[in-house]
Amino acid sequence: MLSALIKTMRPRQWTKNLFIFAALVFDKQLFVVNSFLLTLAGFILFCLISSCVYILNDIMDVEADRQHPQKKNRPIPSGKLPIRVAWIVLIIFVVIVFIVAGFLSPAFEAVIISYFVINIAYSKWLKHIPILDVLIIASGFVLRVHAGITLIEVERFSPWLYVLMTLLSLFLGFGKRRAELALLAHDAGSHRKVFDGYTLPLLDQYIMIVSGTTIVAYSLYTFSAPNLPANHSMMLTIPFVVYSIFRYLYLIHVEHAGGTPEEVLLSDRPFQASLILWGLAVLAVFYLS
Repeated sequence: MLSALIKTMRPRQWTKNLFIFAALVFDKQLFVVNSFLLTLAGFILFCLISSCVYILNDIMDVEADRQHPQKKNRPIPSGKLPIRVAWIVLIIFVVIVFIVAGFLSPAFEAVIISYFVINIAYSKWLKHIPILDVLIIASGFVLRVHAGITLIEVERFSPWLYVLMTLLSLFLGFGKRRAELALLAHDAGSHRKVFDGYTLPLLDQYIMIVSGTTIVAYSLYTFSAPNLPANHSMMLTIPFVVYSIFRYLYLIHVEHAGGTPEEVLLSDRPFQASLILWGLAVLAVFYLS
């Protein structure tokens, strides 16, 4: 049962919570011990609260998941994790997270509560509304970035990163919907109501618009954000972003992946290499130039 609980908590999804470190890195505080520890604590709490959201989703979607070709094997739909136990763990984790978050920062606690409430609304109603469902997913990533700001005192963090985070998460969200729709084909609507509002050509248009806008916005950020080095060396990181987006598009259309972005992050070597090189380049620009 413990193994089933851990699987339901989706530890692979915790990679999304790394965005909470954005404020720390881009405000040049990565090596400030107190700021790092506060952000690390926030990261752990966000991992727990996001796991609570996944547990809640599985409880509320249990009947639909039992009809899904892949989701039926999850612990709750398959019966490996009893719903009663899942509810108990969910309540305990939520209480712990809210209490500890309040000690770290009242503003951070407000972000955590907002994230959880929004996801409750998503699980109950908003996930059935086309376009809005992906916008809600995107809001979760923006809240992660904002959570990092509430934990430390920032001086050089650029609002451009909110825009980039929104666009990037929309790109991943629509890519995920496309992969799911392609997998379920004509039975998609019976598995999730929101798929009745999507078609593959429509999702391809959304993805094309958002991916192009993301590249343009990132390029503008690299030479217009006030907190960047005056020599515009941040522009050297643009090729890594372009390649990462193109690689993800390749995986969606050719490899028929993308239904689970975290799996792509943890398994695709070219994608990983591009992200690592981008990260090293960003660190070099901010901390060595």
